[in-house]
This record gives sequence, structure tokens and C-alpha cells, in this order.
Amino acid sequence: MATILVVEDTPSQLELMNIFLTDSGYTVIRATNAKDGLEKAQLHQPDAIISDVVMPGMSGFEFCRKLRRDLTTQKIPIIFCSSKNKDIDRIWGMRQGANAYLTKPFTRQQLISAVKSVII
Repeated sequence: MATILVVEDTPSQLELMNIFLTDSGYTVIRATNAKDGLEKAQLHQPDAIISDVVMPGMSGFEFCRKLRRDLTTQKIPIIFCSSKNKDIDRIWGMRQGANAYLTKPFTRQQLISAVKSVII
């Protein structure tokens, strides 16, 4: 099964995504900030990345742009998972290079569907 890198600074959200994904057969790599996420993306080359948008230090949008500029990570599908749920947030996220945008709160099915939609 596929490996998913989850970049989320809220421990409860990170754990929830980890449970939903591992229960569905995915291998999960965790990062609690975008800087750590960049390093783990380059090192592990996951099949997809799920990232929060609002994080300290570096936003998910900036994280996405950095991934897209790096030859080793530019083709990895990215899913934003954020409490920012306005149309403009979704549009901006997709313009930064995301493949999907999921809003919080989400269900197990919504998360798994988003992952399946980006993994080919």
C-alpha cells in the first residue's frame, strides 16, 4: 500500500489522520511542521503528502511551493487539509500546486477518498 506523509502541527489532528490512514492500509510518515515535512518528503519520497495550511514558521502554501520547485519532490501529489474553508482558500491552494483540498472537520471517508483521488 502507499506511503503518505502527513504534515500537521496539531497533535490531535495528526493522530486522527494517522489512525484513519493506517486503518485503511496506508503507511504514514508524520511531520509536525513544514520544515520537517520538506526533509521527510525528500528522504522518503512518499506517494502523497497531506498538509495543513496554517502552521508556525512556514505555511502549507509556502511548503507546497517549495515542494513544487524541488526536482525530487515536484511530482508528489499534495492534499491540503485545512480549517480555511472559503472558496478563495481552496482556489489559492490549488494555484500553489495542490492536487486536492480537504476542509476540517473531515470524515474518514472524505480523507481516504481524497488520497485515492491523487494516487495513480
